[in-house]
Amino acid sequence: MVKIIAVKKSANKEGKEFFSLKVQGGVEAIQSNETGRMYLTVRTCYVSTTFDEATAEALIGSELPGTVKRVESLPYEYTIKATSEVITLSLRYEYSPKEEQEITMPREERQVPFQVEF
Repeated sequence: MVKIIAVKKSANKEGKEFFSLKVQGGVEAIQSNETGRMYLTVRTCYVSTTFDEATAEALIGSELPGTVKRVESLPYEYTIKATSEVITLSLRYEYSPKEEQEITMPREERQVPFQVEF
């Protein structure tokens, strides 16, 4: 499950306003690559909507089925606000309506081939 925690106002290329919902996944335990120590974190991302501001704001606190998953992306520069260091990332987070633990096989692999002899 993900929880809606905030609303963000944005504008598209034509200048038309729209609202996005900030969604947050569950708590995860992650091991630091540098220190080897464990820490807890949550993944967040924004999901575009067709809602007006009042509708979007009313949804804060609601939960939706799904997860926030990490996906590969084209490399881009990101500035760490605390240090002003510029780093290159090649990942982003996006909302997936399916629970991450769900494992599905392609349709072709689920079908068991058989022969009928006459």
